[in-house]
Amino acid sequence: MIQISIPLIPADDGALLIPADHVTGLMRRLATDWLESEHTGEMRGDEQTVRDLASVLTELADQIDVECIGFASATPHP
Repeated sequence: MIQISIPLIPADDGALLIPADHVTGLMRRLATDWLESEHTGEMRGDEQTVRDLASVLTELADQIDVECIGFASATPHP
């Protein structure tokens, strides 16, 4: 079992935010753990489903990273 510390950032409205790079890192780590567990036999279930879910999670992390890069590139910096 992995343990990850993720910082929470309070927004002006009181909501808590998580940095996108931490979210995508967590998603990628989870996908990697699933694949490792499937490879070692620790994961019970359909192997193809585990691989498909890991792939979808990694693709979603990639999409979030691309959108954040696009947003940061479009935002004027002082």
